[in-house]
Amino acid sequence: MGANRKYKATFFSTLFSEPVRLRELYNALAGTDYGDDTPIEFNTLEDVFFNDLQNDISFTIGGKFVVLVEHQSTVNNNLPLRFLLYLARVYEKIIDSRAIYRKTLLKIPTPELIVLYNGVKKYPSEKILKLSDAFMAAEKPKGSFGSLELTVRIVNINPNANKELLRKSEILNSYSSFVELVRSNQKKGMSLNKAISEAIKWAIEHGILADFLKLHGSEVQNMLMTEFNIDIAREVWQEEAHEEGRQEGRQEGRQEGRQEGRQEGHKKEKYNTALRMLKLNKTIDDIIETTELTYTEIEDLRNLN
Repeated sequence: MGANRKYKATFFSTLFSEPVRLRELYNALAGTDYGDDTPIEFNTLEDVFFNDLQNDISFTIGGKFVVLVEHQSTVNNNLPLRFLLYLARVYEKIIDSRAIYRKTLLKIPTPELIVLYNGVKKYPSEKILKLSDAFMAAEKPKGSFGSLELTVRIVNINPNANKELLRKSEILNSYSSFVELVRSNQKKGMSLNKAISEAIKWAIEHGILADFLKLHGSEVQNMLMTEFNIDIAREVWQEEAHEEGRQEGRQEGRQEGRQEGRQEGHKKEKYNTALRMLKLNKTIDDIIETTELTYTEIEDLRNLN
């Protein structure tokens, strides 16, 4: 059974919503050889309650792992913290809450956290982000026994970044090639809409994701229009807000000192960006990722406007 996409799907999540494709992807990433008889159970956060904490795909495979795969065109250093929140909610979803009160040790699926990166900015073929890097205390106090660690594996799936990995998964290689084809069309001067439609046409003619695109071509067109426009909009918002912040910082610096002005200007740019995103009905999670404002600050902005 495929994933039930109750919320706005992405090209990536739709493509890998079928177990056969997802199993191939995971085998390539993990170096495993799970066969068709290995069950996959989707547990992606889909309910309205989780709207601000949506991940692309979450599933258990063979009853052994909880795997969260989040496709990103940008990499946020707060991903370990985000995944910590994802994990807590996924475990709440798949575990009987009464079982935690039993004396017998409750066995839970081992989490494996993976981010697939295909942005245009240069990035290593692989990188590990750790939750502990965010801890205020760099070292545990002497005599402290408490500890918490969470690691996120970032894998660059751009065509020239991880050729060996892409050779292991035909479907991932096709996905990576298709996205690159859209970008190549844009570089030729095509509008985004035409770049996507021409990529779909070319891919079908050359057997790249042909069956999938024949079935979901119009959906892919709409999904990629949204995804690419959001990426572009984020860059524009950040550039505009940065310029506004610099101007605000200069003005404040003249009146109350350069340092204080820069701080106020920087805060102003975050608020301006958040306001633009709220007007476009972006999720709280997207706004937090882009601006680094807190949930409370964004809610206050929403209430004031």
